Amino acid sequence: MTRIDFHSNVPQKIAYVCRLVRKAHAAGATMVLRVPDRAQLQQLDQALWAFSEQDFLPHVHARDPLAAQTPIILADDDTLELPHHQILINLGADTPAHFARFERLLEIISADDADKAAGRDRYRFYKERGYPLTHHVAA
Repeated sequence: MTRIDFHSNVPQKIAYVCRLVRKAHAAGATMVLRVPDRAQLQQLDQALWAFSEQDFLPHVHARDPLAAQTPIILADDDTLELPHHQILINLGADTPAHFARFERLLEIISADDADKAAGRDRYRFYKERGYPLTHHVAA
């Protein structure tokens, strides 16, 4: 069963996700970053390249021919075929269609009222279905 972690009150989602990705990548994890908003997807793509001079965070879009060989995948569409199913990081306001295929799901929630409300809805959705939930408040 998918383990679900909520990270709430995140002040800057892109920077926060970059730190999570760096930590997971250093541990050898493969991951998919679900970002339905295309402008935010472009911001995240650029941020991953420039995040750290010491850490290389290799990533491509799910449509890229090298996706299967790349540990970090960017996805903006739930209908895409994904090569990895270890960690899914959701930056969308809705529940990912195929989250149950993943070992772990990280839900990233900002301090924005609309984002918090959507996060609460997803929390209830997962809880009603019996998924193990953990909550972390960003400091």
